[in-house]
Amino acid sequence: MGGSKTPNHHEKTMKHSKRYQEMTKKVEKNKVYPLAEAIKLAKETSTTKFDGSLEVHVRLGIDLKKTEQQVRGTIVLPFGTGKTKKIAAFVGPDKEKDAKEAGADLAGGQELIDQIKATGKVDFEIAVATPDLMPKMAAIAKILGPKGLMPSPKNETITTNLKKTIGELKGGKVNFKSDDTGNIHQIIGKTSFKEKDLENNYQAFLEAVKKVKPATAKGSYIQGVTIASSMGPGIKVQL
Repeated sequence: MGGSKTPNHHEKTMKHSKRYQEMTKKVEKNKVYPLAEAIKLAKETSTTKFDGSLEVHVRLGIDLKKTEQQVRGTIVLPFGTGKTKKIAAFVGPDKEKDAKEAGADLAGGQELIDQIKATGKVDFEIAVATPDLMPKMAAIAKILGPKGLMPSPKNETITTNLKKTIGELKGGKVNFKSDDTGNIHQIIGKTSFKEKDLENNYQAFLEAVKKVKPATAKGSYIQGVTIASSMGPGIKVQL
């Protein structure tokens, strides 16, 4: 019995790579495609059977040694990302109901902080907090910080307007930042989205990246953009 599993696994691998190779053939290696064509091609070359995501990879001309050249920003994508993130709201007892009504999956104060501190478990993807809770959040900063989940003014997750903040985050607001190789990676929707909606999301995202260009960055700021579907080949986009 044990031996029969191997060919199946081998066939599966062959099948996947064969499909991937077929899709890769559709994309001309060094060609830079106009946006509409690139998005059409990215949808066509998705190699997953499920509704995959469409990702944009932006290569920036920034000096990685200079911390002030790190690029970060926020944008509410016009058509959302197609993915709803789990949100925890750290608020006082009087605000828990408001947070839940605004769309928070978890809402709590000291009790929620104590629970995370005791278990080390984090069951959410975004944390928002009211300013009065921030001093108490210090107790779990070592747990949330490394995961990039600590609420901060920079990504607009410390708020007095829970309805607006949580509503935007649920509706497609994303935080982006450059990684340690000077690139930004951002999901702009699902492969099932209409091409026009993906184009609008792409343009809104690129505008947001341009807006936060560091004052000290020299030369060409956006050096290249590639889009790809989940597991699909990268497609270069005209700037």
